[in-house]
Amino acid sequence: MKELTIKPIFMRRGTFTLTVVILFLLAACNKTTTVTPAPIIDSGTIKQSLATTCNATLADVDTMQIFPANNSWNRDISTAVIQSNSAQIIARISTSKLKADFGSGLWLGAPIGIPFDVVCGSQPKVAVTFRANAYDGNYGSESDKGPYPIPLNAPIEGNGQGDSHVIVIDKGNNELYELYNASISNGQWQASSGAIWSLKSNKLRPLGWTSADAAGLPIFPGLVRYDEVLKGVIKHAIRFTLSSANVRPTYVYPARHKVNSTGGVNSLPFGAKMRLKASFNISGYPPHVRVILTAMKKYGIILADIGTNMYFSGVPDSRWNNDELQKIGTVTAADFEVVKYN
Repeated sequence: MKELTIKPIFMRRGTFTLTVVILFLLAACNKTTTVTPAPIIDSGTIKQSLATTCNATLADVDTMQIFPANNSWNRDISTAVIQSNSAQIIARISTSKLKADFGSGLWLGAPIGIPFDVVCGSQPKVAVTFRANAYDGNYGSESDKGPYPIPLNAPIEGNGQGDSHVIVIDKGNNELYELYNASISNGQWQASSGAIWSLKSNKLRPLGWTSADAAGLPIFPGLVRYDEVLKGVIKHAIRFTLSSANVRPTYVYPARHKVNSTGGVNSLPFGAKMRLKASFNISGYPPHVRVILTAMKKYGIILADIGTNMYFSGVPDSRWNNDELQKIGTVTAADFEVVKYN
C-alpha cells in the first residue's frame, strides 16, 4: 500500500508551505483517443466531436524519439567526472531511501504516479487560462501561451490534488505539452503554468523561467514507464526530488529555474545529476527493478523539484508489482555519487 507522505511543496515565488500530497496511479495503459480536425478554440466552452479520424494510444510513445539522442536527458553519464564535493553532498542525505513514487492500485480512490495522454496531430487546440488559486500562484508570465491540444478528458495527476500535472504528447507534431496546478472550470483548462516542448529540439526554457516543474525542465522524459521496463531498458535520466533543506537555491544546465530552497553550498542545485555507483550490486533485485537501477547507473537521476528525499517519478500502471518496487527502498543515497556540474 502506498505510504502517505508529508511532502514539502514550494510556492514558486518563494513561500513554502507543508502540504499533504497523495500520489496516485492511472491504470489505463492502452487508452484510445478519438479526435477530429477543428479550428483553434480561443475561449468559451470546449466542444469535441465524436467523429473518429485517428487512434492515439499511450504505447505510441515507445516508437517516438523523446528529444534528440545528444539531449541531456539521453546522455550516458556512466563515466562522467565526479563533482568535487560529491562526498559532502551525499553525506547530508546518505540515509535517505530510494523510493518509487508510482505503482499500481489506488490510494484513497485515486491513482499513484504522474499520468500522461497521447493525441494525434489533428487534436483541437484550446486556450489555457493561467491563474493563481489556493494551491499556488500565477506564472503565466513564464509560460508558453499556447494554444494547447489537451482534451477535456486528459488525466490530471492526483485527480486534481497536489501538483495536478497534465501531460500530453502530440504524436503527429512531435510536441510535448505540460501544465502545472491544472484544473477545468466552465469547460476550459486553467493552470498556474504551462510549457511547450519540441521533441525534435534541444532548446531550453528562457533563463529564469519555470515550467510545469520547479527546475524549468520537462517532466515526461524523466518518468519511468512500465512499457520501457517491460522491454528491458530505460534510455534516459530519471526525475527525482529532494527536500528544500537539501536543495541549493540555484540551477545548473539543463535546468533554468530555481526556488527559495534552503540548502547550503554542499547541497544539490536543480538540474544536477547523481548516478548509482557502478560497484553497486543489483543482481539480487527483481528483473524489472534491475532495469530501473541499471538506468540509474548509466543515465542517472536528475533533480527536478522539491519533495521527499530520493523519491523518483514514474507513470501509473496496473501492471506494476508494488511489492517489487518496494525493494528499491534498500538502496540509499549513500549508494550514489554526484556527477560534475561546474
